[in-house]
Amino acid sequence: MKDVDLEIPRDKLVVISGLSGSGKSSLAFDTIYAEGRRRYVESLSAYARRFLGQMEKPDVDFIEGLSPAISIDQRSTSQNPRSTVGTVTEIYDYLRLLFAHVGTPHCPQCGRSLTHQTPERIIDRVMELDEGTKIYVLAPLVRGRKGEYKDLFQELKSDGYIRVKVDGSIRELDEEIELERYVKHDISAVIDRLVVRGEYRTRIADSVETALELTDGKVIVKIANGEELVFSEEMACPHCDVSFEELTPRMFSFNSPYGACEKCDGLGTETEVDPDLVFDEKLSIEEGGILPWQNSRSKWRQAILKAFCKEHGIERDKPIGELSSEKRELLLEGSEKKVSFYYTNRQGNTKKHTRKFSGVIAQLEEKYKDSSSRKAKKRVEEYMSKMPCPKCDGGRLSPKSLAVTVGGKNIMEVTSLSIEKAYEFFMDLKLEEREKMIAGEVLKEIKSRLGFLLDVGLDYLTLDREAGTLSGGEAHRIKLATQIGSGLTGVLYILDEPTVGLHHRDVRRLLDTLKDLRDMDNTVIAVEHDRQTIREADWMIELGPGAGEEGGEVVAAGPPEEVEQKGDSITAQYLRGEKEIPIPKKRRYEGGKELQVRGAREFNLKEIDVKFPLGLFNCVTGVSGSGKSTLINKIIYRQLRRDLHNGGSKPGDHEEISGTEHLDRVIEIDQSPIGRTPRSNPVTYIKVFRYIRELFAQTPEARARGYEKGRFSFNLKGGRCEACKGHGVKDIEMHFLPDVSVPCEDCGGKRYNKETLEITYKGKTIADVLEMSVDGALQFFTNIPKIREKLQTLKDVGLGYIRLGQPATTLSGGEAQRVKLSRELSKRGRGHTLYLLDEPTTGLHAEDVRKLLDTLHRLVDDGNTVVVIEHNPHVIKTADWIIDLGPEGGRGGGRVVATGTPEEISKKEESYTGQMLAEIFSDKLEEMLTKSG
Repeated sequence: MKDVDLEIPRDKLVVISGLSGSGKSSLAFDTIYAEGRRRYVESLSAYARRFLGQMEKPDVDFIEGLSPAISIDQRSTSQNPRSTVGTVTEIYDYLRLLFAHVGTPHCPQCGRSLTHQTPERIIDRVMELDEGTKIYVLAPLVRGRKGEYKDLFQELKSDGYIRVKVDGSIRELDEEIELERYVKHDISAVIDRLVVRGEYRTRIADSVETALELTDGKVIVKIANGEELVFSEEMACPHCDVSFEELTPRMFSFNSPYGACEKCDGLGTETEVDPDLVFDEKLSIEEGGILPWQNSRSKWRQAILKAFCKEHGIERDKPIGELSSEKRELLLEGSEKKVSFYYTNRQGNTKKHTRKFSGVIAQLEEKYKDSSSRKAKKRVEEYMSKMPCPKCDGGRLSPKSLAVTVGGKNIMEVTSLSIEKAYEFFMDLKLEEREKMIAGEVLKEIKSRLGFLLDVGLDYLTLDREAGTLSGGEAHRIKLATQIGSGLTGVLYILDEPTVGLHHRDVRRLLDTLKDLRDMDNTVIAVEHDRQTIREADWMIELGPGAGEEGGEVVAAGPPEEVEQKGDSITAQYLRGEKEIPIPKKRRYEGGKELQVRGAREFNLKEIDVKFPLGLFNCVTGVSGSGKSTLINKIIYRQLRRDLHNGGSKPGDHEEISGTEHLDRVIEIDQSPIGRTPRSNPVTYIKVFRYIRELFAQTPEARARGYEKGRFSFNLKGGRCEACKGHGVKDIEMHFLPDVSVPCEDCGGKRYNKETLEITYKGKTIADVLEMSVDGALQFFTNIPKIREKLQTLKDVGLGYIRLGQPATTLSGGEAQRVKLSRELSKRGRGHTLYLLDEPTTGLHAEDVRKLLDTLHRLVDDGNTVVVIEHNPHVIKTADWIIDLGPEGGRGGGRVVATGTPEEISKKEESYTGQMLAEIFSDKLEEMLTKSG
C-alpha cells in the first residue's frame, strides 16, 4: 500500500477489486480487519492488554468510524475429523437439545418405544381393556438368567404369594418346582387374578403398586388371550432389561464419553488394512502382485510364502485377479496350519523351519502397531482405508443414543440428509402441543440456519460431512451462513471471494444473501473478481495499477456503473468488454485417443460413462455438488495413480477406466497447502532455494569463513536463529482468542543469526532475499539463469506479487495450487501427462486468468492433457471439450447433462452451463455486429 487515503461508505456492499497482488488483501484484511481486531482486544481485560505491545499494529495513521470487524476468509476449516458441517454451523448443538427434550427413546435391542409410566398411567391403561377381560398382574423377578431359584420360590411362599409364572406356565408354590441349573429362565410372581371392571379399579391399583414395589418399577399384565402388556416406571425396556438414564444433550455428542461409540470413540470409522489396496490383480505373486511386498528383500518372507502357496495350491505365476476367492482369502488372512520350508541365513546356514503364515493383513497390522518409525507407519498407511465402525456402522454414537428418534429418525439419520432434505424434514415435522412448547425455539433456530445454508447454495451438503473435506469456497459460505444466523447488526464483515466454487447460476442467491447482511445495518466488504458481483455492489474500489511493487494505489473508487463508464482501469476495461479473454479462433479436435471412465457410481454419481479426449484442454462443469470433484479426484486420479504409479488411496466406486496406456503420468494440482508449517514456502517448494543458498555460499566472505550452503538454511543449526528455531515468529497462547504470532525478539523475524546475516550478495542478505516479491527477485537474479527460470514460472501463473519466503500457512488455496502448477512448469516437459486441476482461477483477476490460461494451453501444446474443474465462464469458453454434470447438486446431480465443444454445449437448453455459454456467444455476436455496423 502506498500511503493511501480512502473513504468507504458504511452500511453498504463494497467490492475491492484489482489484479492479484495489487494490495486488496493488504487493505481489507491486513489493515482494516487487523485494526478492528486490535481495538476489540484493547477493550478487553488487563490480561488481554498485556499482549498488545507484542501484537503488530497495522501501518495506518488512523481509521475513523471503524465498526467491530469479522473476517470470513478462504482458509480451510478444521482438519479434525470430529468437526462436521453440523458442528461448524452449530446446527448439531441445537439437534442435541431437540433430541434430549422431545426425543422418543427405543430399546436398542428390540426396538420397542420407551416412556416414563407413572402408576396412575399404568392403571388407566389397564382400565382401557374391554370390560370383563380376565387378567393376571405379574411382577417380573428373573429374565433370561440361569439358576434353580429354590431360595426365591421359598421367599415368595413365605411372603404369602401362592402362584408364580415360570417360563410361560403358571405354577403353584406349594408344588415342587425343579428348574435346570444351566438353562435360562423367566420367573414372575403372580400378584393377583381378576377381571377388569370399574368397581375393581382400587384392587387393580393395589396389585399394580405391589408389583412395582416388588420389582423396582416393573409390572406385566397378562391377558387371558395370551397377550402381555409390559410397563415400567423407569425409562427402561422390561423385555430386555435395558434401562435409560434421563436424556441429556451430552448423550448425543460424539465428542463426549457419555454419547460416543465405545469402539471408535465417536469417529464413526476405523483405519484398517484394505484388501482392495493390497493386490495388483493384473500381476502374479512372482511379478510383485502383493504390493506391500513388491520391493521386499526379505528371503524369510519369500521362503514361507512360497511354502504356503505350495501347501494350499496357490499358483504363484498366475495373475492374482484370476485366483479363486478362497485362495485370495488365504493370502490375506493366512491359516492356522503350519508349513515347512528351508531358509538360508546371512551366515550361509540352511535350516528347516515350521511356521504359521499369518497372512498379509495380519503382518501389515503388526508392523503398523509395533513400529516406532513414522516413515514405516506411513508406508503401511498406503494400504489402509477408513472403514465404517462395525459397532455403530458409522453413526458415531452409542446404541442407546442412536435408539432415540424424533419424527421417526435418529440424530445420525437426520444429519445424513442433505441440507435441502433436512430443511424439508423439519418443515414437515409433526409434534404434540406439549413438545411444540418445549422445542419451539430450538426448531426455529434449526430451520433458520438450514435456510441460510440453502441461501448460499449449499443445499447438496450433508450435516455429517467432515469439515476437512470441504473446498475453500464451501467453507467460506458456511462461515457466511453462520454469521447471518448470528443476527448481528452494526458489524463490518470482510469477505474473501465469496463466489469461489459457485456456478454462474448460483451467484444470484449468494448476492441476495450479502444484501440481506447489508440490510441488517452491516457494512460488507468483499474482495472479489466476479463481474456480476462487482456490478451489483453499492461501491467499488479498484487497487493497482499493477501487482506487487506496481500496485498499492487506489485506481478507482465509486459506484460500479460510474467506474465502468468513465474509468480507464484494467477492471473497467474488462467490464466494458474493451479487454477480454478471447474465444479461440480454432479449437483442437479429438485425435482418436481418449480416456474412458465406465460405471462411475461413487457418492451421487449415477453409473455414468464419460470420455476425456487426450491431448486436449478438457473442462468439467456443473453446479456445486453435481459430482465433479468425485469423478476427477476420487475416481480418475486415484485409479490412475494406482495404475501408473502403484500407489495412492482407494479409488471411488466405478467399473473400469480404459486408455491409460496412452499416459505416462498423472498429476493432481489441488488447493491443499504446500506445507503444514511456516517453514514451508514457495521457494523451498519449487526447489529454487537450494540454488540461492549455493549462491550465497559462493560469495568471498562466506568462503573465507568456511560457510557452506547449509549455513543459509533456516531449518539447520548453525545459521538459523536458535531462539525461534528458524521460524522467525513465536506463538503466544491467548485462551480467549486464537493464538497470536509475534516476531522473534532475537532475530526480529529474520530467521537467521547475526553471523549469517553478515553475508551479503549484491548488498542483500539471505533474509532480504526471502522478503522479496517474485517480481523483485526476477530483476535481482536476472543474470542467474537456473534461478531466474524457476522464478519465471511463478510469475507465469500470476504469482509475481508473493514473497519468496512467504509461509505456506498464509497462502490461500488458489495460491497454493498455482505454486504447485509452477513447480510442474519448472520441470522438463515429457508429454503424455494428465494434469488435473480443481478451480485454478480461484483468487485471480480476469487479466491473471488470461495469463494462467496461456500457461495451461502451453502444457496441452506440449503433448499433455489438461482437465480442469471450473465455474469461471471465461475459462470454460476457451476449452476444447466440456463435460457438464448435473443437472442439480447432491441427489439431483451425478448425471452427464452434455458433452462436446463449447459451441455444442451452448445449444443444450437443459444445461445451465450451456445457457451461460449461449449468453456469452450471443453477446459476442452482438458486439461484432455492432462494430461492423
